[in-house]
Amino acid sequence: MFGVYAPGTSASHLTYFGLFALQHRGQESAGICASDGETATVFKELGLVPQVFNEDILAALEGPLAIGHTRYSTTGSPKWQNAQPVFRQVGDRSLALAHNGNLTNTVDLAAEVDLDDVTDSEVLIEHLARKAEEHGPDFRLEEALFGLLPRLEGAFSLVIMDQRHVVGVRDPHGFRPLCLGRLAEGWVLASETAALDIVGAEFVRELEPGEMIEISESGIQSSFPFGEATAPRLCVFEFVYFARPDSRLHDRYIHGARLQMGRILAAEQPVEADVVVPVPESGIPAAQGFSAASGIPYADGLVKNRYVGRTFIEPNQLLRDRGIRVKLNPIRSTLEGQRVVLVDDSIVRGSTTRKLVAMVRQAGAREVHLRISSPPYRHPCFYGMDTSDATKLLAARMSVDEIAEHVDADTLGYLSLAGLLDATGSAERGFCTACLSGVYPTAIPDGLTKFSLEHA
Repeated sequence: MFGVYAPGTSASHLTYFGLFALQHRGQESAGICASDGETATVFKELGLVPQVFNEDILAALEGPLAIGHTRYSTTGSPKWQNAQPVFRQVGDRSLALAHNGNLTNTVDLAAEVDLDDVTDSEVLIEHLARKAEEHGPDFRLEEALFGLLPRLEGAFSLVIMDQRHVVGVRDPHGFRPLCLGRLAEGWVLASETAALDIVGAEFVRELEPGEMIEISESGIQSSFPFGEATAPRLCVFEFVYFARPDSRLHDRYIHGARLQMGRILAAEQPVEADVVVPVPESGIPAAQGFSAASGIPYADGLVKNRYVGRTFIEPNQLLRDRGIRVKLNPIRSTLEGQRVVLVDDSIVRGSTTRKLVAMVRQAGAREVHLRISSPPYRHPCFYGMDTSDATKLLAARMSVDEIAEHVDADTLGYLSLAGLLDATGSAERGFCTACLSGVYPTAIPDGLTKFSLEHA
């Protein structure tokens, strides 16, 4: 997500570049809503940011105020109707909303406004639209949010706008990141600090869990609509996989944390081998750390086609399977005859890992020792990852030894949860580790799935 209020600028162009920096977080669709102070205009489409937008489209999105979104579907199908920002026009009032995370009480909230076959983001914007209809000219976005936000459960970082205001919100646990940056002309909200860098904004700080920031011509105003603070629970997978290595979370660059994951992994799961090879891209820092700590030489053994997206966040298994066949190609001269330590960030469904090991063996590797820079992913996530079906999680069905046999690795070693938290350098701040530990910070309704509100 990205939001900007910067008088004298083209906010849509700034948002385009911000979304370009955040493309790794979602590749199904992209959208921008911009306002000139009187009229808000939204454009969204399936595809990558540079496929969706061109100069003519951006020029039509006029004004100094905008929000944008790149989508990775964790609620609802990957179809145009579910692209964001979601938008409502109520009289002369325009409302747009972008959401990162998953609500867990969507079914109840949807029933209140008689909605089905929608996403949790559509439910949120509908609640705001109903408030706008109810209050008419007296509607104030800030007041409506103070009434709505405490009723939401689950994970939600939000950027919201009307014609004259941009609002950023983090849920009381802060499951998903959101940061504040400053431009010479105004202010920026972004899911990651790397998006601030690309538009030349100075990083100010992360929003606190439970904080709401309103940006308007009056400047910025911070408030806490949820009341008492709750324990912060940033998703630990932001450090493992989601965030860019050049982004900062908890005052630490992700790259440094991933290097340390590799160092600790080498100490916890030692092995005799000839070469350490990363699985690009998020496995690279951990492999470098593993090599430095173990003394085993590091070498590139897999070449990534940089024009292919992340296979983990593709919307269905068919596309994941096709993706891995064109995403990576082995370097035989690195692998042939070698005892290879293959370092990756995680094993979720296992199909990608199995193909990777086979690819390395076909390139002549004598042994393949798989090392994973996070613990076994055993439990479904309901807070913003597309893994709500436990039956598809390999570690939920198999032991470590069984997984090693399944993927045809000579040995398999995972980083411990204690090691992962230690590597972040900020374990005292609190993380959500539900997918690794099975400990959920909030109540999860029975039968909650990605498609809870969609018709079969």
